[in-house]
Amino acid sequence: MEYRIRPASKFRGRWRAAGDKSLTHRAFILNAMAEGVGAVRNANGGEDCARTRDILQALGARIEQPEKGVWRVEGRGGTFRAPEEVLDAGNSGTTMRLLAGLLAGQPFTAVLDGDDSLRNRPMERIKAPLEALGAAVETGAGGRPPLTVRGAPLVGCRYVSPVASAQVKSAFLLAALGAEGESAFREPRRSRDHSERMLDRMGAELSEDEEGWICLTGPCALRAVDVNVPGDISSAAFLIAAGILVEKGNVLVKGLGVNPTRTGLLAVLERMGGRFALYHPREEAGEPVADLLAQYSRLQATEIRPEEVPSLVDEIPVLAVLAACANGESRFHGLAELRVKESDRLERTAALLTAYGADADVEGDTLRIRGGRPLRGTEFSSGGDHRLGMAATVAALVAQGESRVTDTGCIATSFPEFASLVRRFSAGALETIGEGQ
Repeated sequence: MEYRIRPASKFRGRWRAAGDKSLTHRAFILNAMAEGVGAVRNANGGEDCARTRDILQALGARIEQPEKGVWRVEGRGGTFRAPEEVLDAGNSGTTMRLLAGLLAGQPFTAVLDGDDSLRNRPMERIKAPLEALGAAVETGAGGRPPLTVRGAPLVGCRYVSPVASAQVKSAFLLAALGAEGESAFREPRRSRDHSERMLDRMGAELSEDEEGWICLTGPCALRAVDVNVPGDISSAAFLIAAGILVEKGNVLVKGLGVNPTRTGLLAVLERMGGRFALYHPREEAGEPVADLLAQYSRLQATEIRPEEVPSLVDEIPVLAVLAACANGESRFHGLAELRVKESDRLERTAALLTAYGADADVEGDTLRIRGGRPLRGTEFSSGGDHRLGMAATVAALVAQGESRVTDTGCIATSFPEFASLVRRFSAGALETIGEGQ
């Protein structure tokens, strides 16, 4: 499937943000681990979260959809059944890594596998903390999937992670729920804290000390809770960016999650001179939420520091498009983590910009972008990376001449509504070609 895109004369509309992907994964997993029944509303409708749901059902969880927009999860009280076959995580690294944590303390062996893209993503980063707790974890060649988890009785430990990763942290915490005694986890920089917030709501004995150690005492029984999933800022980022870049841009996003560990995008937009405002701040499911209005803006270059990256790691491709349209030279530092996403997202982001005629290059783990050149229409393949496909679409809306973005089927993993929203907001500037049009 591909998109054919012409320059947009406007980009205007309002949208109730689709459920956050990270929170949807956790709402399904933690409620399945808990005692009782929890309802999950506004769940992310992408394929990644469906993979998590399917695997939980293969492990014996009962998950039903009694009405549109609501999933009912009946908890297993921490005990699951052995799967009858390999558990397929598809393209979802979050599914594989978090469920490895769930499986670490179960009295059976399970194998997690995925598609060709997922099979190229590193899994040693979760193997080490899970084995520190007492599980046995085997990876495929080069520390990559498939992942074999041999569950065992777990014992609490202290673990220092070499990477700031919410997936690694969450895998450790999910395993630690069934471990005997106190477990503690520390990372070099604070990553998104959705797991900690949800665990606290569900009754886990969780705390954080002044040195950044997150401590959890097990074994711990969780109680199921209802979760109204806030909107996904990582998906909304593409609509927000288009609203800022396209003349006559005006985009209102309702119900957006604005967890401070996820709002690095907004801090960078503010530095660049982006015009946006937050309205009606509130809390839903233990998470801060607001409505956001973004409008066309003239942007200035900026610098992103390494310590900011965990709070905006998924938004780097679209921030790079914004920087290409800004006045001056931008530098994004500390982007090593982008090399182990669905693609080498760092090199591919630079390739995306140069395909559109922008001046960009990579120096080590720094992306340098000299903004101000008019973008020109081109053909660009996502290469199976959903965020690159969406970033390329945003660039096409402000490029001179028609563009084609190919291999766009992957966008359904996180944001299946993307094409229809862009088409509606841009008065038809995007046309879908091929399967699913």
